[in-house]
Amino acid sequence: MNSHEDHLLFNAVFLLAIAVIAVAFSRRLSFPPILGYIAVGMIVGPHGFSLIENEENIALLAELGIVFLLFAIGLEFSINQMMAMRKLVFGMGSVQVLTTAVVVYFIGHLAGLDTNTNIVIASAFALSSTAIVIKQLVEQSEIQSRHGRSVLGILIFQDIMAIPLLILIPTLAMSSNEDGALAMAMTIAFLKGIFVVVIMHLIGRYLLRPLFHEVASAKSQELFTLTVLTVALGAAAFTEEMGLSMTLGAFLAGMMLSETEYRHQIESDIRPFQDILLGLFFVTVGMIISIDILSKYFLEVIGITIAIIIVKGVIIYFASRLFNKEPGVSARISLSLAQVGEFGLVLMTLAFTYNLMPQEEGNILLTAAVLSMAVAPFMVKFNGHIAKFLHRGTYAQSHETLAESIADQNKHISNHVILCGFGRVGQTVGRFLHNSNEIFTALDMDIKRVNEASSAGESVFYGDATKESILRAAGIERAKIVIITFSDYHASMKILLRIRQIDANIPILVRTLDDSHVNDFIEAGANEVIPDTFESSIMLSSHLLLMIGHPPSKVLRETRLIRRDRYRLLENFYPGVDDDPSNPLQSHQLMKGIIHSVPLNETDFAVNKLLKEIPLERWQVTADAIKRGHVRGENPSGETKLRIDDHIVLSGLPEDVAKAETYIRTGNQD
Repeated sequence: MNSHEDHLLFNAVFLLAIAVIAVAFSRRLSFPPILGYIAVGMIVGPHGFSLIENEENIALLAELGIVFLLFAIGLEFSINQMMAMRKLVFGMGSVQVLTTAVVVYFIGHLAGLDTNTNIVIASAFALSSTAIVIKQLVEQSEIQSRHGRSVLGILIFQDIMAIPLLILIPTLAMSSNEDGALAMAMTIAFLKGIFVVVIMHLIGRYLLRPLFHEVASAKSQELFTLTVLTVALGAAAFTEEMGLSMTLGAFLAGMMLSETEYRHQIESDIRPFQDILLGLFFVTVGMIISIDILSKYFLEVIGITIAIIIVKGVIIYFASRLFNKEPGVSARISLSLAQVGEFGLVLMTLAFTYNLMPQEEGNILLTAAVLSMAVAPFMVKFNGHIAKFLHRGTYAQSHETLAESIADQNKHISNHVILCGFGRVGQTVGRFLHNSNEIFTALDMDIKRVNEASSAGESVFYGDATKESILRAAGIERAKIVIITFSDYHASMKILLRIRQIDANIPILVRTLDDSHVNDFIEAGANEVIPDTFESSIMLSSHLLLMIGHPPSKVLRETRLIRRDRYRLLENFYPGVDDDPSNPLQSHQLMKGIIHSVPLNETDFAVNKLLKEIPLERWQVTADAIKRGHVRGENPSGETKLRIDDHIVLSGLPEDVAKAETYIRTGNQD
């Protein structure tokens, strides 16, 4: 192996090792992992401790990271969602991006930046961080709020702008040395871009869907993953051969596959490659940043960072007001988007590659962009508090008006049910209540759904159920029960805690997707928690028993017993080949515990002992049955004497069952 390969392998391993520490540290501080990767690049790069001699090796891997980033963004892009939100996307989105770009270009021109640098910076600074903003809004249960949907619409338009901007950078490089050639180069490049988009659309429609259908029918995970990698990298190579950015091809390939039924499988397959290589990309961004320049121009960098946030924030605020958003909502939108995004970093990095920006000025601007991303999670997290502070009167008045409207229409009802969430599950519950002549009031944050339902005569109101004023307006003091039907754990928990602050005694029923959060909800004050997975199993089993002739009274008794025991009968499963209890991803998604059969051999410690002499309760393990010969005895007595060839059926958490089996075999309790 030659020294070049030695350096590449050593550099990659060295970077990954430091990245593990940096990302773990970022998580502890609730910082985005992106910032951890950038910090690693600053430390090990040529402007830091120069621990990596040849950054070109890492840059090669980082380019693949950019390809996978754009491929993943394309997969997230939904044409149907875009059309459903077209007013927000093409209205607010276009106004925000174009106005920000023009204002930034004008400021750059006044500051004396050259044309190419100005165009790159204006394009990069007009975009915001999809990864940071969406993740934070989802965690805060604000993605379906008024400001959340507006933010999503603007981010979708920014993704659309990826296509012309990806064409723009190499075009500027081709025309930078020729006077008056920019317009011609731009025209040719955009004609090429249109041609590429049309070709990729035809390939996606007539080739990719049938190709993936054939690959999926082979039922080979290896073949499926290989096909995904081939499509992503093949599309990137195609656009690069056309003289355009290879990231454009990856983005278009992702877009084509986003409309197929294989989208989610492709996302899961590409995720490991994307995350690792994308981390290396952000490391190379950190390598570009000079600590010397940061210390030398510290005040300038801080000033530019503050300017980015203020300029973008003001533009987005007035764009929102232009589209009749309330002052408080407009403030929350602007606070959520007033930063430069990862795609802006991609554009600036490409500009360095094509020598479109001078190193010193470009480095100052890049550092300011990164710092704006560093404060983004906190601005999104506290957007509500800041908006209240900035618009004390109008913000409070807006909530009061909304609460008064709900209260006015609910003032004459009592002993009713409050539905938090009116999606498919909430609507089904509502129909059952209506058919049972029960009065209910529903709260939901999807304005379209609320308008549709309320115009049809349903008692549904637009309101955030995490707000005390909204819950009181819905008559929570007079209600007899509250049901939370959201599938989002964070949203349901916030609502549950808020209700318990208002009323410690009102019964609360919570719906959850699986059993992973049942105990959390119970501890937070829920009276009953209904996991979708268990209920579908119960209904399937009930229908089966009825169809094969079991008396309805017996079936009803069995289902009541399971529900009364909080689904404990269904908690544990026999693990299969694909179930790894030690895998933390599966341990909370697939099972709370396992069922395991322990056959007794003549040398085992437990032979000839009574079952009660085996301290299973020490590990919170239960003996569900003992199989002796062809007979299985359920719920065995503690007086049962264990014999050779008995099979003890144990259930509990995997590690606890393993400890119990060790004791049964050896008598060792450690």
